[in-house]
Amino acid sequence: MNDLKNLVGANETVYYEGKPDKKCFIFESIFNKMLPFALVWAIFDFSFIRTAFSASNAGEMTLFMVPFFALHLMPVWIYLAGVITSLIRYKNTYFIVTDRAIYVSGGVLSKTFKTKPFAEMSHIDLHRGVFDQLFGVGDVIASSAQFSGKTGNESIEISSISNYSEVFGLVKKLQTDVFSDTMFPNDMRPPENHGYNTKYKG
Repeated sequence: MNDLKNLVGANETVYYEGKPDKKCFIFESIFNKMLPFALVWAIFDFSFIRTAFSASNAGEMTLFMVPFFALHLMPVWIYLAGVITSLIRYKNTYFIVTDRAIYVSGGVLSKTFKTKPFAEMSHIDLHRGVFDQLFGVGDVIASSAQFSGKTGNESIEISSISNYSEVFGLVKKLQTDVFSDTMFPNDMRPPENHGYNTKYKG
């Protein structure tokens, strides 16, 4: 949290900061897109293992089967690792919205810090998945024109927050003011912008 705050410029005003809803974050980590694949993979492998070990020559096959299936079950281990480390990822996840940009931190073993200036944003979306609706939260997603949408490579997301409507309105207003001021710099960008009816200053 402190590391992310250190990235905020001294001349920036913080309008919002917070974390995702813990219950929704954990549920989404457990019931993610990889769960059905990991279940099918585990059922297939363990069925094969049970059949193989019930064979008459099971003892001879043990030296080969144990390391083989330990590696072959890698998709299951990856899914379980994601679930187990969800609390660490939750601890490292934090959001900050200033009058200049959106800042997001995350990660497990190594922390990641992502920032996106409002001058680069052209789309602000609100997303509410199944678990978002269940827990009364939502995701605010900001992206560039060429990468609009939740899965965009150049998007930044404030996910699973309870006051999603207010944050969406805040981010939308800041994006409109800053992006418009950048695209239409009337009066050669004076201390107060007189172009495009924005109220953005500085």
